[in-house]
Amino acid sequence: MSHYLSDDNKYDIRRPDIKRIESLMQSGSLESCDDVLASVLEETRFHECDSLMIRLYICMDIYISAQNFARSLGISGQRFADEFGSADELPEKMKTSDEIASYLSQLLKQCIRWRIENVHDTSFGIVYKAKDHIDKNYMDENISLRSVAEAVGLSPSYLSALFKREIGQNLSEYLTNVRIRHSKELLCCTSKMIYEIAYDVGFRDYRYFSQIFKKYTGQTPRQFQSSANCSQ
Repeated sequence: MSHYLSDDNKYDIRRPDIKRIESLMQSGSLESCDDVLASVLEETRFHECDSLMIRLYICMDIYISAQNFARSLGISGQRFADEFGSADELPEKMKTSDEIASYLSQLLKQCIRWRIENVHDTSFGIVYKAKDHIDKNYMDENISLRSVAEAVGLSPSYLSALFKREIGQNLSEYLTNVRIRHSKELLCCTSKMIYEIAYDVGFRDYRYFSQIFKKYTGQTPRQFQSSANCSQ
């Protein structure tokens, strides 16, 4: 973990664990917020530091993470600033560690509330967009959770959790099912070679395609093709 280090080496303070903060906002509860925040701040040695500047650095790291998370939910920068002030205003608003900790608690709890509200309003729409992106780009070998998340404007971890909850399967499983479904159609309705079909549905390794196809259908591509009386 990286540290903040002053010029005179007096304050060797750890940076906050932003992954834990992100996880809290993405899937944590309001009830657990204060405990998680207190644990993160304790790891940084936040309350041991008497440098206001370094405490504000810690605050700023969490502020930026919250701002990015809010943006992913569709919260405008202006709305965020109206609620919590701009980054430039932080030094004037908070002078003590208790004031900063209280501010961060309010900040993170509001992000959790926005997430809860947003999920009810837009989760189906976001997942629909993700599914539509997969349906249109499944043949791209480079499509991934990360690329789909970028396409719909969410973090990969948040989209993954949302997709699993709404669809009942992981995004990668959905992608594979789409590819297998299209490969079945091609096996039955074209005279393409199996390795060409594998390529057409996003697999660049014919053997891997055969393994996945058998795992999902119980048959190899050739067996499926033969049993369905498809043309070669």
